[in-house]
Amino acid sequence: MTEDAASAPSAPADRIVTAAMLVIGDEILSGRTKDKNIGFVADRLTEIGIDLREVRIVPDDEAMIVEAVRALSARFDHVFTSGGIGPTHDDITADAIAVAFGVGIDHDPRAVEILKARLAGRAEINEARLRMARIPFGATLIETDNGMPGFTIGNVHVMAGVPAVLQSMMTVVCRTLEGGRRMLSETIDAHLGEGLIATPLGALQKAHPATVIGSYPYERDGRYATNVVVRARDAAILAAAVADVEAMLAEVRSRYP
Repeated sequence: MTEDAASAPSAPADRIVTAAMLVIGDEILSGRTKDKNIGFVADRLTEIGIDLREVRIVPDDEAMIVEAVRALSARFDHVFTSGGIGPTHDDITADAIAVAFGVGIDHDPRAVEILKARLAGRAEINEARLRMARIPFGATLIETDNGMPGFTIGNVHVMAGVPAVLQSMMTVVCRTLEGGRRMLSETIDAHLGEGLIATPLGALQKAHPATVIGSYPYERDGRYATNVVVRARDAAILAAAVADVEAMLAEVRSRYP
């Protein structure tokens, strides 16, 4: 368990808390930049009991960002964005978020002071760098020791696209979030191909509706096999499903040694 999971406040034990992630940037969609943030965010949210239910990727287009933010913030408990809060002309995320929430935006005195402190004796504060201090009215800052701050407005947490900076911001944000009932999981190496276990695995999923059973094929040393992952929010329910999966796999292996 990470420090995030240990320090995050807890919601009522039976509550399910959901989230979406909005990845913003032409460079992601063009393939020039490979996303390294989705997996990190998913891991951290899982640890604190928040289910990441949807991920969208949109270009640096204000209308598309606004539409996505409004849709996702209405559907999920939290929205996490990455990208578009730097100093260049195509960093338009902050402005789009302001439009999405119907608020103004300007240089935030708190962010300006952070910028001055970071650049003191090293670089001038020019117009481009000041863009990073523009924060929608009413937002709270996500302050870290790694770069300029992100911000939270409503249920939307706006973070940098640079992985190291985003990770610092996620650490700060996760300390403030209430997690719900955590999803438990167990992985079983079937040592069998998916084609041999697909039908009985489907039957087991129907027999255990309170679980989520997934199969994930892999290739190792020229042999194809499958990892079966069983997920549930209740330990006893998880254990019962795992026992049935293991029994099924043993029976199939006895027929295909």
